[in-house]
Amino acid sequence: MKRLENKIAIITGGAAGIGKATVLKFAAEGAMVSIWDVNEEKGNALVAELAAAGHTAEFRKVNVADLGEVTRTVAAITEKYGHLDILVNNAGITRDATLMKMEEAQFDQVIDVNLKGVFNCAKAAGAVMAQQKSGAIINTSSVVAVYGNFGQTNYVAAKSGIIGMTRVWARELGRKGVRVNAVAPGFIATEMVLTVPENILNTLKEKTPLGRLGEPEEIANVYLFLASDESSYINGALIQVDGGLVL
Repeated sequence: MKRLENKIAIITGGAAGIGKATVLKFAAEGAMVSIWDVNEEKGNALVAELAAAGHTAEFRKVNVADLGEVTRTVAAITEKYGHLDILVNNAGITRDATLMKMEEAQFDQVIDVNLKGVFNCAKAAGAVMAQQKSGAIINTSSVVAVYGNFGQTNYVAAKSGIIGMTRVWARELGRKGVRVNAVAPGFIATEMVLTVPENILNTLKEKTPLGRLGEPEEIANVYLFLASDESSYINGALIQVDGGLVL
């Protein structure tokens, strides 16, 4: 039996990068995946790709920073499928600048999507899961939340906040049968990261004991483990998947 057979999963930011790798992985393991993203073209193309492979998925254009929109969409999914088993809070953006150059709008945009968006999705999905007394919420933090990163005040603040919220929710929802965990990826070979100048990428590789960037599938594998029954006694954990970068 596949590890996510008959499970309903929401994956935010699921149209590209780590999110897409996770969608493909979850669908292959038997889940019906609801892909949330703001990029309709990529989202619908991924649904078509999955359908061609014999998998079931849907795309919903959702702004995770809008609590009302998130709540309505979770309600629609629950009504359609009867239950909700997995939430992967993967959506995120960057608006990098040093402290003195960062504009208020840049700070607010990242906090709204990367931190408030996680709160919104967990609040809506967590209510359903708590009522059915089962479910798994997986939040995406980052290695930079552990050691900081130049020019990313807003991003580090959001990703650090996610670690704290994960631990709170693990206490609050654990007694209701809902597990909440976080993953802190290192530097992963996504479209966003690969736009970084080659000399900087080489420096990052040199600082990583494994000597390379991670692959999106390597993060998706950890998400799959945390979403499955194989991790049934893991709650409130932060799993760093960074090739040893923070050692």
